[in-house]
Amino acid sequence: MNKNINQNPEAEKEDIKRLASYTLLFKSNFLKGLLFLLLAVVFELLAPFAVRKIFDEELKKAVIDKNSILYWIGLYLFVNVTAMIFQYMSDIQLKIMAMRIVQKMRMQIYSNIQRIGISFFDNMPAGSIVSKVTNDTLAVQGLYVKVLGEIFKSTVYVISIYIILFTIQAQFALLATFLLPLVAFIIYIYNKKARVYNNVIRSKVSELNGAINETVQGISVIQAFNNQEQIQKDFDKTNEERVNQRTKLLVLNSATSYNIISTLRNIVFVVMIYYFGNKVIKDNAVTSVGLLYVYVDYISILFHHIHQIVQQMNEMSKSTVASSHVFEMIDKEGKDISDEKIEKINGTVEFKDISFYYKKDEYVLKNINISAEKGQTIALVGHTGSGKSSIMNLLLKFYQPQQGKILIDGMDLQTLQDQTIRDHMGIVLQEPYLFTGTILSNITLNKENISRQDAKKALEMVGGDLVLGNLKDGIDEKVVERGATLSSGQRQLISFARALAQNPTILILDEATSSVDSETEKIIQSAMDVLMKGRTTFIIAHRLSTIKNADKIYLLEKGRIIEQGTHSELLEKKGKYFDMYKTQSNL
Repeated sequence: MNKNINQNPEAEKEDIKRLASYTLLFKSNFLKGLLFLLLAVVFELLAPFAVRKIFDEELKKAVIDKNSILYWIGLYLFVNVTAMIFQYMSDIQLKIMAMRIVQKMRMQIYSNIQRIGISFFDNMPAGSIVSKVTNDTLAVQGLYVKVLGEIFKSTVYVISIYIILFTIQAQFALLATFLLPLVAFIIYIYNKKARVYNNVIRSKVSELNGAINETVQGISVIQAFNNQEQIQKDFDKTNEERVNQRTKLLVLNSATSYNIISTLRNIVFVVMIYYFGNKVIKDNAVTSVGLLYVYVDYISILFHHIHQIVQQMNEMSKSTVASSHVFEMIDKEGKDISDEKIEKINGTVEFKDISFYYKKDEYVLKNINISAEKGQTIALVGHTGSGKSSIMNLLLKFYQPQQGKILIDGMDLQTLQDQTIRDHMGIVLQEPYLFTGTILSNITLNKENISRQDAKKALEMVGGDLVLGNLKDGIDEKVVERGATLSSGQRQLISFARALAQNPTILILDEATSSVDSETEKIIQSAMDVLMKGRTTFIIAHRLSTIKNADKIYLLEKGRIIEQGTHSELLEKKGKYFDMYKTQSNL
């Protein structure tokens, strides 16, 4: 879940200030946009005076001058067209600024995603993150295009109209000022309620995105287990909650932006009729048609822009709610990417009294001690949940242990920059992840220091050319998202070649052969000795037959090492390792 729905006013003010600060990054567009907007307002407000001239002067002349009337009509059209042109120019500048700001925000979020620790993603659905990068930033864009322009323009209109009204008829203008506290109160009430609704709506949209993402990723499982109906119910429930909040917001919008404002406008017209009618009765003063036109026109314009201000409060509310989600991602603490390099490491690794948990005090590793000399192969075995993958996560610095130290060449792993040490590591996961692109780009990861020749050589060394040779474009074969068109064996071989191409000193194989068929396993196994030569290798093994030649084998159970030794030593002990091996070998 995102920030608390009832975000405190101070936090909201900070978000608004921060949103305003983004305009300073594009001052030229911002200032031009406001200048053109101001000019558009000035020209539009001049238009009623041209009409007043026609009614109060030109039509009262003994001899009507058509040319003079045409002049004022032409002037009326000119100021309106000029206002339209300036409005267009303002829109362009503000939209360019908004587009650039959203681009900046998305770059900041995406950049920070690369720096955030893995633990953050354990608790954040992918769809929710996508929603923040796309939907929420798009909602923020509305602030700069619609809200900023409309509120500024409408505020200038309201102030200008009041100045004009006070200039030509102060008493009536004074009567009309009762609107201001009423409008302020309406805006206050609206903001208070709309923010709650908008926060829930955006949270539900985020949940829907997460559900869609999860459904697409797991569609084969959903269909295989005939779970479509339950998935649909869950989706419909969340969607219904979103619609309910949208309905409440629509009711609020209708009540404030049209009904109340229309009622206020009608009240002002009644006040105006009473005021000028009273002047006629009491003072026998006749108000000119032109002046009445000016009043009616300005009052209409005034209420149109009061309506616009109230209406934009919804956009403002949506934008500030969305911005809190955007800033949450931008501000999420991450680690700086360092350019610091260590030219070479020997590859000695030592886990000293390591204890670790994901959830407080629920330890998944307890007092782990493992040592690996340069070039040794270390195998970790055990049932699911025994802690094997957690050891690899700590070695890769995805997480930090609560107790103990991990030493590489005698250096405390926590004192080394993440990127610095990972430059010397290669990993093959049980479920390989392939990116959209080609087989080549998935091996090199588009790193400049890995050539096409290096990639082909790595693929050959793992025997991948034998399996991938039947692909039409070979190493240039297109790869779709997650490598969906390739077999699990092909994906694993590409992942294996990717690790080898990095020329790592420390190699991590996380059950790398568990998801391939026997024939592909033989291809990988035959290349293992070559791959591991001179490299410190950690293998998480499911098939014990693949680790017979390991220098050390550690058997884990419930986060503790219960047996260790070579394959033959552990068989001689006839403990749990022996039982596991016997079960797998059908002895």
